[in-house]
Amino acid sequence: MSKRGRGGSSGAKFRISLGLPVGAVINCADNTGAKNLYIISVKGIKGRLNRLPAAGVGDMVMATVKKGKPELRKKVHPAVVIRQRKSYRRKDGVFLYFEDNAGVIVNNKGEMKGGKPVSASPRVETGKEVHLPTGQ
Repeated sequence: MSKRGRGGSSGAKFRISLGLPVGAVINCADNTGAKNLYIISVKGIKGRLNRLPAAGVGDMVMATVKKGKPELRKKVHPAVVIRQRKSYRRKDGVFLYFEDNAGVIVNNKGEMKGGKPVSASPRVETGKEVHLPTGQ
């Protein structure tokens, strides 16, 4: 049985490449006042000896704020990874990756603490060429 798997009734999450291990510093892509987030743990990872727990897009992590408003610093916040530079495969066979690693601070229910996230368009690889979507 998979250690990373979801419950049977809630549906399965498609497996993506995990590009952000514990210790990674990612950008904060919301308007809470935090500039970057330091990943200290990944929710739902049990672990293996000498293997760092890693997160991918859509995973909930526990993070601290390294740069930002003083009231956010020196505390542990739940966050969700929304962008990663490591390419991952969608179900339709397309490989996606972003220009940076980013996450947003959420509450324990998974609702965003700030307003809308600052988004970036993904880069799509099909074969050898790289396509940049135009947003239309």
